[in-house]
Amino acid sequence: MTGNRPQRPQPPSRPNRSSGGSSSPELAPKPYEFVSFPKERPNLQRPVGHHRYFSDRLHGTLYLTLKVQTSLHVSTGVVVMGSDIGSDRIPLIKTMVQGVDQKLSIQGSSLKGCIRSVYEAITNSTLAVITSKYKRDNKYPSQRLPCNDKEKLCPASRVFGALNWQGLLHFNDAKCESMGFSTGFMPSLYRPRPDESSAYFIQGRVAGRKFYYNTIIAIDKGQNSGIPVQQAGREYIFKTKLNFKNLLPEELGTLKFWLPESQIWDSGLGDEGKSF
Repeated sequence: MTGNRPQRPQPPSRPNRSSGGSSSPELAPKPYEFVSFPKERPNLQRPVGHHRYFSDRLHGTLYLTLKVQTSLHVSTGVVVMGSDIGSDRIPLIKTMVQGVDQKLSIQGSSLKGCIRSVYEAITNSTLAVITSKYKRDNKYPSQRLPCNDKEKLCPASRVFGALNWQGLLHFNDAKCESMGFSTGFMPSLYRPRPDESSAYFIQGRVAGRKFYYNTIIAIDKGQNSGIPVQQAGREYIFKTKLNFKNLLPEELGTLKFWLPESQIWDSGLGDEGKSF
């Protein structure tokens, strides 16, 4: 049923450069959708501050266990010889982030950015970052521009941080529990191209927040196309922790919307502050 719902925007098509007329998986359109901006303006408030723990707010640590459901690659941007990292079958391979113990790792900043993007959408917040070109061309609604006054912050900025405001969360790097890695092939990546498609805009303004669908499968092993990568395969386990302070119950509840199976450790603050 469609009713009066607007047509779903389509990703920009890419030219097919493969030989013989067959489609190339690395040039396939990227699967994404837009979440429109609410009509209501974001609720801007003064942040609570860092000078002390408040007794009517929550403080503590979330211990997180992350299980890989589809192959995961967090790139270093470095390509090395496969033999240098124990993969003799592949001549060159794009490496994944590793800790000092050589175990695969997901940076805390990557986790923070991923979770923040969803937190912004469900709390009617401003955008954290906007490309200067589209800001200059007034492509974004003025109420969605990033917060630049630390005395007037949107819900996401109060929790995650903004210009001159540190935020109330600290994300640690997630470390893989096991040594080693798997190898796979991923499609070539390219920057978004809003200038090549009208799907990004509605009446000259951006269509909303852009979210990509989860990838079910990348490129099958053995195909000629694709980039060989060092990756964490399915069922790999990563563990990390997330420290928080001075959160309202509703702020912690919204955060746990993304982290439903997390365990919260008692911060031991006693009468100085509440903890779970």
